[in-house]
Formats: sequence, structure tokens, C-alpha cells
Amino acid sequence: MYYQCENCTEEFYDQYDCDEHMADYGHWPECEVCPRTFRNRTACNQHMNSVGHWAPRYKCEICPKTYGSQNAANQHMNAVGHWKPRVPCETCNSMFHSQSAADAHMKARDHYKYYCKSCDRQFQNENNLRAHLNSKIHRGQNITCPFCKLGHTTASGLSHHLESGSCRSAPRLNRETIYRVIRERDPHGVITHKQIGWVEEQNAHYSASNSAWNGNGFECYLCHREFTKVSGLNQHLNSPAHKQRVYHCPNGGCSKPFAALAGLFNHLESESCSFMRFEKVQASIGVVLQGNRLISF
Repeated sequence: MYYQCENCTEEFYDQYDCDEHMADYGHWPECEVCPRTFRNRTACNQHMNSVGHWAPRYKCEICPKTYGSQNAANQHMNAVGHWKPRVPCETCNSMFHSQSAADAHMKARDHYKYYCKSCDRQFQNENNLRAHLNSKIHRGQNITCPFCKLGHTTASGLSHHLESGSCRSAPRLNRETIYRVIRERDPHGVITHKQIGWVEEQNAHYSASNSAWNGNGFECYLCHREFTKVSGLNQHLNSPAHKQRVYHCPNGGCSKPFAALAGLFNHLESESCSFMRFEKVQASIGVVLQGNRLISF
């Protein structure tokens, strides 16, 4: 009969010799929490079960094996490849061991969260993707100017074309003349502010000089915004930036004001206040700019 040490592979013919070995080498089974030692592993385990003295165990992420330290568990998982996949798909619950594997899956399944499959382009957020899908690349130029027949991608683009006086077939149309017509057809203030009177703003062209340089940039004297080039300042001065805000969002829960019709349409196209879908906004441009009916949404 052989007697084996409880903590190593040594074997002995006599129990006394085995006990002496374990005492000399400190091989008595030890409790994992308190300093008590035991003559055999069974007694040690019974003690740890009864008083809850099992030390924390570190589990393998795949198989049921446990280890006394995280380092030992890591060595095991490295050796047999038992690390859990940590790279998620952006849409479904699938997980992958590498970003390249996740990308291959998302491309094959069209599972990119902000991805245009037809252009094979990924975008940082939903707004950027929506802007891309609503751009000329996907929408074309189906919004036609009623005067010069020039095509535009969006209602806001057509509005800016007319408000800026860029239509060669209707050179007298601008922000003020368009507002006057729309205001007459909007007595209930659906998109225009109710005003006692309207003082038409002059369509003067402003041109800044180098004297607008403040040492850091060309400064707008009205809002103090700075521009790197004088041309940028001039563009700002001749934009509706400092014009009276005469329009507002028709969504009663939003009512955000705008100085130009193009700004209002751009706001609605972004769907930021969820008042109407992009497609309906495009259909509304004809109702607003043409016809004799009262404006409604």
C-alpha cells in the first residue's frame, strides 16, 4: 500500500513517512482563507464547505474550468483560445474576435448601423447618413424651379435659389417679395409670424473692407463672429443671418424661428422635430410657392 502526499506526487510505504514529508515541506492541505491545516484534502474541503472558506475562483470564459488566480485563468484561455468574442455587430447580437471579422459580417448582412450599401459608405451617425440619402446622389434634382426650370435636389435648395435672387427668369423675386406673397396667403400664421405691419427690408449689398480685421479674423460688427477671409464675412453679411426672423416651424411643439423660407424648409427636411417626413416636405414646396390657396400643412 502506498501513501501519497496531498500536495505533490511523492509516494511512501509508511503513513508516518508521508506525514513527516508533508510536515517538513509544508504540504499539509491548507484552508484557502484561514491558516488551518488538515491531514487530508477531504477534511480540508469539508471545513471550507462548512464555513464558506473557499477562495474566489477565476473562471474560463468558455469552458467550466476554474482557477485560483486571474493569471492562471488567462494562461489557460490563451493556450486553448477560450477568450469570449468582444467585437459586436452594430445591428444584431453577434459577437466576433476581431474588428475585421465583424466588418465582414456587417458588410455581408448589411448590418452596419449607419451604412449606405449602394455606395459602400459608412457614416458616423444617423443624421449624416440621412443627409447622404437625401442628397443629389440618391435623390437627383427633381424639384424644378417654376420659372427657369432649373432642377434642385430639395425644397430648401429651390427656396434659396429664389430668395437669393438667383433665378434669371424671375430676377425680381427675393426674400422680401416671396415673404410678402406668402404672408398674404397665411392669415392664420401657420408658418409666418403674425405682425401688425411689415416694413420691407432693403436688398442692399454689403461689402466689408480690411478694416474689419481685428487681429484674429474679419469680425462681423453685429454678432462679432470672426471669419478667416473677408469674402466669408461678406457672404455672412449678405445672408439672412441678421435679417428679421419672419417664419416659424408649423409644429406647435417646436415653433423654431427662421429668417428665410429656405431655413424653414431645411429644418423640416432634417426631420429634427419629427413634424413631417422628408418626402412630404418636398411635396409641400409647390403648395407654399404657387397657387392661391391658403397655406396649410
